[in-house]
Amino acid sequence: MKNQFVILLFFFSTSLLLHAQTKTLPYLKVSQNGHYLMTEKGDPFFWLADTGWLMAQKLNHEDALKYLGDRESKGFNVLQIMVLHDVKDCNFYRDSALVNGNIVAPYMTNGKDFADYIQYDYWDNIEWIVDEAAKKGMYVALVPIWGSVIKKTELTKAMGRIYMNLLCRKLSNRTNVIWLIGGDIEGDLYRDVFIEMALSIKEHNPKQLITFHPRGRTQSSTWFHNETWLDFNMFQSGHKNYAQDSTGYGEDNWRYVVTDYNLIPAKPTLDGEPSYEAIPQGLHDTLQPRWTADDVRRYAYWSVFAGACGFTYGHNSVIQFYRKGDKDVAYGVTEPWNAAIHAQGAFHMNYLKKLMESKPYFDRVPDQSLIAGEQGAKYDYIAATRGVDYAFIYTYNGRNFSINTSKIKGNKLKVSWYNPKNGQSMLIDVFENNGVKEFNPPGEMKPGNDWVLILEKE
Repeated sequence: MKNQFVILLFFFSTSLLLHAQTKTLPYLKVSQNGHYLMTEKGDPFFWLADTGWLMAQKLNHEDALKYLGDRESKGFNVLQIMVLHDVKDCNFYRDSALVNGNIVAPYMTNGKDFADYIQYDYWDNIEWIVDEAAKKGMYVALVPIWGSVIKKTELTKAMGRIYMNLLCRKLSNRTNVIWLIGGDIEGDLYRDVFIEMALSIKEHNPKQLITFHPRGRTQSSTWFHNETWLDFNMFQSGHKNYAQDSTGYGEDNWRYVVTDYNLIPAKPTLDGEPSYEAIPQGLHDTLQPRWTADDVRRYAYWSVFAGACGFTYGHNSVIQFYRKGDKDVAYGVTEPWNAAIHAQGAFHMNYLKKLMESKPYFDRVPDQSLIAGEQGAKYDYIAATRGVDYAFIYTYNGRNFSINTSKIKGNKLKVSWYNPKNGQSMLIDVFENNGVKEFNPPGEMKPGNDWVLILEKE
């Protein structure tokens, strides 16, 4: 079950460092207006997640610390991770998750510390990941059981309750745990099971937030919006392009936000799985074009400016922590994960987070009425959001557009262009705030020449 003794010696020598006192982060909660997240201390929390789906199954401690350190340095504050991806799951150290693949029989030992090599188990490693993420100031959004496992085992309410009780007891005192019930599955297939799992979580720790991670081109609000345990909504805009999609909104992920934003009661919402960087369009046909950093930015700004409380990024290599020589791989992955963590899109996400945190946070609203004239379709779409005395307007391809500036307070407005690729802004002008004005973004009109127009009271 275990690797070579030399691994034990290495980690025994570093166990004191790895198991320093766990940092306690404040719990997260929903803002008073119902649309955003905040800490229990009242500070704004912009969700910027990375999908490290198979971290618990693929990474040893040394690599896990490298991954956590990199994501911290790039501004990510949430990691989306699968607890159980398959009934045969083992971690890097060959610790099995389950006894004979039995969901209600997790293989749990009495030990916990990695230095106690014989007793350390799969579930201790989950705890270790959560605690190490906390030290980096990051929250961990855990999918308890992936949807394919739920289908394969035909999970019942009783089984779901037993499993979640065991898992929750392991993590009930963790302030940085968020739960993603579901896992790429429709909410009506095992509705009673999902509700039972959520209720178990709330009984053990009502402060740990819960949402539902749905199947592609669907959203949690369809099935669970009025459930009291659902703290915020999540949708999966998915990996198909406009031509491939026939059931949803195509690449217009902002449409999911509009639907959720207008529901009563108000709850935060976000795109928990958009098109991943470097993954084939449509996922399974590896001859299709790959989604790029340009596409990632488009999904991010479109959804956030529509009113989302944050955004989740992903990369084809990182979601499965691919290493050269791995046999069980998907989606035509070729680049090793430790190189892919430096992909362009991962750098660009923090610039969005910094922009949203640069202005008063909780009074921001989506407002397409700022746009005078055509909002545009598909890649021509212009997205607008504003506070009391500022506005952000996003264009993906740098086309000209007109803005009704009178919706922003102030006799004079300062105008800047913000570059989503490097986080730098260029002051353009100060003008009288007296009506409709046309703006011409820098560069030529083409996909990926994206800019944010910043208008703010002088």
